Amino acid sequence: MANPRRDFLKAAGAAGTGALAFPSVARAQQVHRWKAQSLWSAQELTFKIFQEFCERVKKLTGGRLEITPFSAGAVTGVFETLDAVSAGVLQAQSSWPGYWTGKEPGLAVISDFVFGYSHPWQHDAWFHYKGGLQMLQEAYGKFNLHVVGVGWWGVESIPSKKPIRSMADFKGVKFRSPQGMTAEILAKLGASVVVLPGGEVYSALDKGVVDAADWATISMNQRMGFHEVAKYPIYPGFHSMPIQDFAVNGAAWKALPDDIKVILDSAVREWAWDQVERVALDDIRVVAELRQKGGVTFVSWSDDELRKIRALAQATWDDWAKKSPLAKRAVDSQKGWLRELGLLG
Repeated sequence: MANPRRDFLKAAGAAGTGALAFPSVARAQQVHRWKAQSLWSAQELTFKIFQEFCERVKKLTGGRLEITPFSAGAVTGVFETLDAVSAGVLQAQSSWPGYWTGKEPGLAVISDFVFGYSHPWQHDAWFHYKGGLQMLQEAYGKFNLHVVGVGWWGVESIPSKKPIRSMADFKGVKFRSPQGMTAEILAKLGASVVVLPGGEVYSALDKGVVDAADWATISMNQRMGFHEVAKYPIYPGFHSMPIQDFAVNGAAWKALPDDIKVILDSAVREWAWDQVERVALDDIRVVAELRQKGGVTFVSWSDDELRKIRALAQATWDDWAKKSPLAKRAVDSQKGWLRELGLLG
């Protein structure tokens, strides 16, 4: 008669041997759960696209990586996500590296080469084929973050109550701008810079506290209501084309299986261009609606005038190059790339 206890032990031993023989299979089924905070409010199209990116990652990894997306400020302050990811409070962020310029000045140069590029593909090429991504990783690596990739929302438009058709037209304009390179260049152009939180911009335009504002693309500006009072938007935009990162806690990145790392790399690049194109479509829709409605005059700049303002911006780029070794490398590299593109003399 068979011994049930002996048979059970044999089966258990065989199962244990199998598990030892295939440890990678057991690890492959582990579910990694991350919290990731965006720089966008829940109302923005860009946050919806970020949510879809997180869903896409879950699908591509067969549920092995679940990223829960949070809108700006939902877990921690907008200016505190880098520290939160570094400490493991968040496992990932999608933010603007320029927020951390106080930690490393080179991040200002890397995150938005103001008045430099005219299309996201040009900046993307610098990141992926001219060393930009490695420079961002060098900066973030000091804070225990791994950079998976970067993306854009497009070239930003300036809503203005006065037509700004040339460099001379900036003189005397009261301009809402964040501190940093943009503010310094505007000051060189003769504008009076006013630093205000984003939530106060509409009221400031309406009451005449400012005449123009540096905010986002034309469709984002429209959602803020800016064109109700600022009837001379600069479109197509030309002054600013900031990036957003997707950066991960160093330990969380190392814990991922190699195949999920490859999937995430590809998913971030897919997400980046999905966002660029969908925001561009939204911009086109808004421009058509504004033209049909009337009352708004679009201001565009000539290539010659754009070259002049890039030449002026160089003085500010070079000032920032003096702030750290990384800033100098990032400035020199991007100036060289702009010359290759024929955008800088």
